[in-house]
Amino acid sequence: MLVPLDGSPLADEALGHALEIFDCRITVLNVVTPLGETMSEGGVREADDARLAEARSRAEELVDRARDRTGSSGQPVETVVETGEPGETILAFVDTADVDHVVMGGHGGPRNPTLRRLLGTVATAVVGEAPVPVTVVR
Repeated sequence: MLVPLDGSPLADEALGHALEIFDCRITVLNVVTPLGETMSEGGVREADDARLAEARSRAEELVDRARDRTGSSGQPVETVVETGEPGETILAFVDTADVDHVVMGGHGGPRNPTLRRLLGTVATAVVGEAPVPVTVVR
């Protein structure tokens, strides 16, 4: 089971859902999107190693919160941090790891179609291209 986390409330809910419904090993994947030098506003952004450490720490905090919410399920949960474009990285991880199912949060909603188009593209790409079942929590 793969649960991509991005720090959003819906992603956190997706992890809680996976822990409650499925009795299996869960891998939490946090994807850090690299920034080019032109996007870093004069180098104000942290170095890649620091961003990866921060992303791993954030993913582990989200796992701990979900575990607290669901009680002592005893399920093995591991965290993985990858760098790249989120949709492509999630799909590549599904292809290379032993993933049978993806549970992820979906963003946006009918009240804000612009937000849905901008932030829902990762879930849309994964649902459309993953070779395994995908559950989207909304």
